[in-house]
Amino acid sequence: MQFLKSTILTISFITAGIFMQPCFGQNKIYVSNSGSDENDGTFKYPVQHLATALSKASGYVNNNVVVILRGGVYPQQKTMELNQGNFKERSLTITSYPKEKATITGSAKVNPVWQPYKGNIIKAKVAIDFAPDQLFINGKSLPMARYPNFDSTVRVYNGTAKDAISESRVKTWQAPAGGYIHALHSGEWGSFDYLITGKDDKGILTYEGGWQNNRPSAMNKQYRFVENIFEELDAPGEWFYNKTTQTLYLYPPTVTDLKKAVFTMSGLTDLIHISGSKEKPLSNITIKGINFTQTARSFMLAKEPLLRSDWRMYRGGAILIDRTEHITISNCSFYELGGNAVFVSNYSKNDTIRENYIHTIGGNAIAFVGSPNAARSPAFSYETFVPWDKMDYQPGPKNSDYPQYCVATGNLIHHIGTIEKQVAGVQVSMSSHITISHNTIYHTPRAGLNMSEGTWGGHIIEFNDVFNTVLETGDNGAYNSWGRDRYWLPERNVIDSIVAARPGIQFLDVIDPVTIRNNRFQCDHGWDIDLDDGSSNYLIYNNVCLSGGLKLREGYSRTVTNNIIINNTFHPHVWLKNSNDIFEYNIVSLPYAPILMNNWGKSIDHNYFLTKDALAAAQSLGLDKNSNYGDAQFIDAKGGDYHLKPGSPALKSGFKDFDMHFGVTSIVLKKLAQKPAINPLVTSTNQGKQNQVEWLGARFKNIESLGERSAAGLHDDNGALLTDLPPSSLAAKNGLEKGDVVIKINEDSVNSVEELLRIYQKIKWMGKAELIIMHNQVPKTIHVNFNK
Repeated sequence: MQFLKSTILTISFITAGIFMQPCFGQNKIYVSNSGSDENDGTFKYPVQHLATALSKASGYVNNNVVVILRGGVYPQQKTMELNQGNFKERSLTITSYPKEKATITGSAKVNPVWQPYKGNIIKAKVAIDFAPDQLFINGKSLPMARYPNFDSTVRVYNGTAKDAISESRVKTWQAPAGGYIHALHSGEWGSFDYLITGKDDKGILTYEGGWQNNRPSAMNKQYRFVENIFEELDAPGEWFYNKTTQTLYLYPPTVTDLKKAVFTMSGLTDLIHISGSKEKPLSNITIKGINFTQTARSFMLAKEPLLRSDWRMYRGGAILIDRTEHITISNCSFYELGGNAVFVSNYSKNDTIRENYIHTIGGNAIAFVGSPNAARSPAFSYETFVPWDKMDYQPGPKNSDYPQYCVATGNLIHHIGTIEKQVAGVQVSMSSHITISHNTIYHTPRAGLNMSEGTWGGHIIEFNDVFNTVLETGDNGAYNSWGRDRYWLPERNVIDSIVAARPGIQFLDVIDPVTIRNNRFQCDHGWDIDLDDGSSNYLIYNNVCLSGGLKLREGYSRTVTNNIIINNTFHPHVWLKNSNDIFEYNIVSLPYAPILMNNWGKSIDHNYFLTKDALAAAQSLGLDKNSNYGDAQFIDAKGGDYHLKPGSPALKSGFKDFDMHFGVTSIVLKKLAQKPAINPLVTSTNQGKQNQVEWLGARFKNIESLGERSAAGLHDDNGALLTDLPPSSLAAKNGLEKGDVVIKINEDSVNSVEELLRIYQKIKWMGKAELIIMHNQVPKTIHVNFNK
C-alpha cells in the first residue's frame, strides 16, 4: 500500500505549472528557504518561514494578500493557526510560485550516524524533542517493527496473525509499553487501535484504546497485528525508536544507499488550522498548488462519536477548516499523511475542496462534519435513543453550526485508510447541501463515499467514479449511508407504530432529499450503493452499478429510477410499512435478492431485465407486472460503455440514456486516475457463448460432457467446474483445487456458472460462505472467505 514518491514529485511540479497562474495581487509576500525572517518579504528579499509571512500578512488590514512559496520543503514544528487574532486581511491566498514545488511537511529531518548493532540491524543516536510516529526514507514511509511483517500483497493491514498478542509471543517482549495493537472489528465494521501500556505482575499484556469504532466489539480474532515492539524488528525496512536512550534502530531497506538517503521523522498531526467562530467566521482564504505530507498518525485521537453511525473521528487533519466561509483548497497534493487530509468542521459555508490529489494517507481524504450541538435530541450509540415523550419534534437543525453548501469536486483520491479502516474518500455527517461531484475514488478499506446519518440532507452526489472499495472490511458499499435519525430504532415494528402515530417523524432530520445521480460505482466486497439502517428521502437515478448491486434497507421515500445494474441486482431488505419506496425503469441483470420482505413499497415496476429468469422471479413475488426482458443492446458492454444503441428495447420500455462522464475532469488528474475493471456481462442469453467465468480469481465452467461428469463423480450436468487455478487466487487460498466442482453455496444449489455468480452477488456482502463441492468424486464441505 506504499506509493512511489518519484511520480508524485513530478506530478506536483506539473500541477503547479498547469494549474497555477502567477499571482500579481497588490500585496505579495514571498517565502524561500534561502530567505531571512529579517527581510521584508519581497521577491528579491523573501522571508524564510511561512509563519513569518502570515504574521506580515496580518499587517495588511482589509487588503488582499498573496503569500508565495518558492520551491522547497517547509517543515512545521507546530500547527499554523489562522484565526480571528491574526487574520486581518480582506482575503489571503497561500500558493506556490509558478512551476516550482513547495511542500509543507509535519516531519523533521534527522541525520543519523549509523553503527552496527546486531545481525542486520544498525543503530544511531537521534536526539529529538518529540515522540516520532513515522520514519521516512527519501520521502517513503517505513513500517515500525511489527508482527507479522509488512507484506504488500496481503489484503488486510498488509499482514495479520491470530497470535499477534498471544501469551507465548508476549513473553518474548521485554518492555512492550508504547507499542500498538491494530485489529478489525469482530464484524469487520471498521477497526480498533490500542496503545500498549506494559505488562501486569502476571506478565499479561495491558493496553488502552479501542474507542475508534462506535459499534463496540471484541477484536477480530484473525485480522490483527502489533507494531512498535523492539523484539519484532526483524525485516528490511522496519525501525524502532527507544525514547529513553534516544536511539534509532533500523533494519535497512534493500537496495538503499544509506549514505545518500534523507531521513525524516514525523510528530505533528495537523499542519494548518483555519478557525473562526460562529459569531465571526473566517472567510476568503485560498490555499492552492501546495504539497502537504509526512504528518503523524492520529488513530489514537479518533474518539468523537458521530451520532449513531458506526464512526468515531478525530476532528483534525493536514488542513482543518472550522467555522468559515468561502475557503478554497485547490490543486494541492496530500500524500504520506498519518491521518485526515482536509477536515471541514462545524459551521462552514460555501467552502470548496477542488481538484486536489490525495493518496497514501492514514485517515479520511475529505470530511464534512458538523457539531452534535446542532442536532435535536441527538443519540450517540446504536443501542440508545431519546424517549418519545422527551424528544424534540421540531424539524431540522437546532442552530447553524454545521457545514452547508460546501463542495468537494474534481479530486483524485486513492489508497486511503492505511491504518484507520473506518474512513472514506468523502465523509459527511451533520451537514446539509454538500455537493460531491466528479471525484475519482478507489482503493479504500471501506466506503468510497459515506453518509453517516440523515442530518440534514440536501446533498448532491453526481458524476463520481468510485471503485475498488471495501477492500479490508465488510458489510458496506462504494456509497454507504445510515439513517439512524431521531425516528429510527433497530425494532422495525416499533418504527412502524411510531410513524403511524406521528406521520412525518421520519423526515425531521433528513429535511431535504439526498440526490445520487450520474455516478459509476463498483464494490466487489459489498454493495455498489448501500442504503442501510433507516436511510430515507433519496432520489437515486442515472447511475451505473458495476458489481455489487443496489441495496435499500428499511427507510422511507427512496425513489430509484433509470439506473443500470450490471452482473447484480436490486437488494431490498426488511422494508417498513408505507415506505413509499419506488423502483422503476431500471436495467437489472439478475433476479432480485430480497431479505425478510413483508412490505413492498409504493411501486416496483416498468423495469427491464437482462434475463427471462430474472423477470420471472420478480413476477413470482407479485412485482414488475409491466416490466420486460431481453438484450438491452449496450453499445460496448465489454468495454464498459453502457449507453444504449438506438432502437434498444430498453429505451422503448421507458429507460432513458444518460450522461456517463464519470470522475475527475482536469487533464493532469485524468492521466493519473485509474479506471475500474469491467467484467464480462453474464446473462442467460449469452451463457451459451460464455461458458467460463472468473470467480475468486479462478476460472470455472459449466459441465458439458459425460467425461466431465464421470471425472467429477456427478450424476447430472449441474455445477461449476474449476478449470484454472492461479496459486495466488482467493480460490486457492481458500483450499479449492483444480477439478473441484461447486454444487452448493450456503442453501442455494449451483446449477451453472451463471448460478454461481448470481448466488455470489447475492451473498458476497457477508464476506464468507459454506460451499459443498465435489472433490475427488466425494462431496466435501468447505468454508471460504471472500476477502481472505
